[in-house]
Amino acid sequence: MKAIVFEQYGGPDVLELREVPRPFLRANDVLIEVHAASVNPVDWKIRAGHLREMIHYDLPVIPGWDAAGVVVDAGPEVERFKKGDAVFSRTDIARNGTYAEYVAVDEKYVALKPSVLSYEEAASIPLVGLTAWQALVDYAGIKKGDRVLIHAGAGGVGAFGIQLAKDFCCYVTTTCSTPNVEFVRSLGADHVIDYTKSDFSTELQDFDVVFDTEGGEIYKKSFKVLKRQQGVIVSILEQPDHDLADRARVRAGYLFMHPDGMELANIGELIERGLIKPTVENVFPLAEARKAHELSESGHARGKIVIKVR
Repeated sequence: MKAIVFEQYGGPDVLELREVPRPFLRANDVLIEVHAASVNPVDWKIRAGHLREMIHYDLPVIPGWDAAGVVVDAGPEVERFKKGDAVFSRTDIARNGTYAEYVAVDEKYVALKPSVLSYEEAASIPLVGLTAWQALVDYAGIKKGDRVLIHAGAGGVGAFGIQLAKDFCCYVTTTCSTPNVEFVRSLGADHVIDYTKSDFSTELQDFDVVFDTEGGEIYKKSFKVLKRQQGVIVSILEQPDHDLADRARVRAGYLFMHPDGMELANIGELIERGLIKPTVENVFPLAEARKAHELSESGHARGKIVIKVR
């Protein structure tokens, strides 16, 4: 099969299109014929070697861990899927990835593809959807009427988070740059802070939840806008700062998303009902994975970047 691989850690130029063997199928695996995969920051962070201490890989590696496609084979212990099923998945990050014509995935990480989505749209959902769900629903416990601040609303995770929080009937504020103000409003944001013109930490107060996708100073300043004693901040980049949390008397958490096929199925139901829409902005063919990584790494991509495999 054709796949994108890298044999050493480095920049986008280490990515190469090659012929490699099809993946081995375990007893609980389905073999997915990949139609599309999406690009996420974790992909190029792994390629660059930033996560070597967290995850060990035997090189060469096929990157990518979001996929949408069709089940073409199944292990003897698979119960929930059959050949011909259209599916999508956030696959196991410890195994080889989805920038390939086929990927083997444990069925517990797989869900049926929403019928209203193309394969490219479906591939854009798993990581951002599960990240937003686990941060806002599982950790923060958002509910109707909550005031929620989501940083970087024009990015993949932020864009999904805005829509998810609105589905829970929250009042949603987000931050973005000037060109993306109308984009985040179209997703349902009630209040938009253009960070090129104003400082969110001096304009906002009494928020129930902050979802931090930026880290650094943005994370630290976010404690200022939370309600004392009952506010919650959850970050996908920063470990909890307990000193700041204690001083602000709020709850602080860190999220490293874990794959979950059942939660992905719940997200799929929201999509089927038209409550959440994908935000695919750029699609590249498999052979142009380098360009996709360059765009993702630039930090200026809006919405999701997808690789079309077939």
